[in-house]
Amino acid sequence: MNLRSRHRPLRPLLLGAPLAALATAVLCACGGADGLSSGDPAPPVSVQPRPEPLWSAWSGSSPSSPGADPTAKQPPPEPLDGFELGPGGLAKADVKELLRADTRLRTLADRPMIKKPGRPGIRPPVLTDLTGDGRRELLVAIDVESGRSVLAVYSEKRGKVYPVLVTAGRRLGVETLGPDLLVRSPCADGGEQAVRYHWDGTRMSTVSDVKSYPKSGHGVDEGEGEGEEGGGGGGGGVTPPSPSGEPGAPGDSHGSGGSSDSGARP
Repeated sequence: MNLRSRHRPLRPLLLGAPLAALATAVLCACGGADGLSSGDPAPPVSVQPRPEPLWSAWSGSSPSSPGADPTAKQPPPEPLDGFELGPGGLAKADVKELLRADTRLRTLADRPMIKKPGRPGIRPPVLTDLTGDGRRELLVAIDVESGRSVLAVYSEKRGKVYPVLVTAGRRLGVETLGPDLLVRSPCADGGEQAVRYHWDGTRMSTVSDVKSYPKSGHGVDEGEGEGEEGGGGGGGGVTPPSPSGEPGAPGDSHGSGGSSDSGARP
């Protein structure tokens, strides 16, 4: 009896130690809503990391590097030979005469003018400012018999006309996105390719090339585009039209940005 009564007071003492530790932990966690207690200094703001190339020669930052964007090596676009603008500028230009002056597209110049889809021909020309200089560029789209389309963008400078973009694809849909040009084209595998072009001071260059696929539900799956001449970088371009008058570029998607076709002659 004496032994039992002697050890009885130890039980509450043993239970009291964990409860005291738990209470201490709860009190320590009762800081501010942002995790800081009153008077605690705020943690320093971390600087966001920036991309650092591992192989700088392949980064495309240098025009002479082997992996650089091939458009950086190209000469600037040359004016159309033998075509002079009148007082009305591009707004009053004869579209068919302009196409005849473009050596890559002259075989398409005799297509009829059309006002709606459904048959081959030259769509109504559109004027819009893509360079940001306040002067509107001329956009000409030609639908050919194979179901493909060719898009050409012309800029005017001191009375001369310069081709700053030529691209092709299936049933091209063309949109403006701010100052940029967005060209959509359906692909044979059920997807859609969207290429975005931006004025780089010399030509319209590719800034993004995205291929998307419809899901069974809502939304689309997106991935990097796989253009005819490679996506995203603006390299390559469309092959000039064949003697039959149809674009010679293979594949389902339009070619990349105002690149070689925009400045160099075939």
